Amino acid sequence: MIIEFEGTIIYWRGPAPFLFCTIPEAPSRALKTISSMVTYGWGVIPVRAQIGKTEWKTSLFPKDGRYLVPIRMSVQKSEHLDVGDHVAIRIEVC
Repeated sequence: MIIEFEGTIIYWRGPAPFLFCTIPEAPSRALKTISSMVTYGWGVIPVRAQIGKTEWKTSLFPKDGRYLVPIRMSVQKSEHLDVGDHVAIRIEVC
């Protein structure tokens, strides 16, 4: 499954502070339908993500009926990203 969307980068203080982008409702519902087949625990979904020219492997986190894409520090630096930036993201479920 490949999903492409645009969103705004947010800060969420979880166990470790990270920047995230929230996946819109419709794609989140589609991910939820396959989550039991691809999750490795706690409802997280392994994906390959891309912003600009930067690709990385990560896991989507379920939150409030949607999913969050964690944006690693290395991605933030290479793409010059910060809280409030609007980005286009491509994710592919692994």
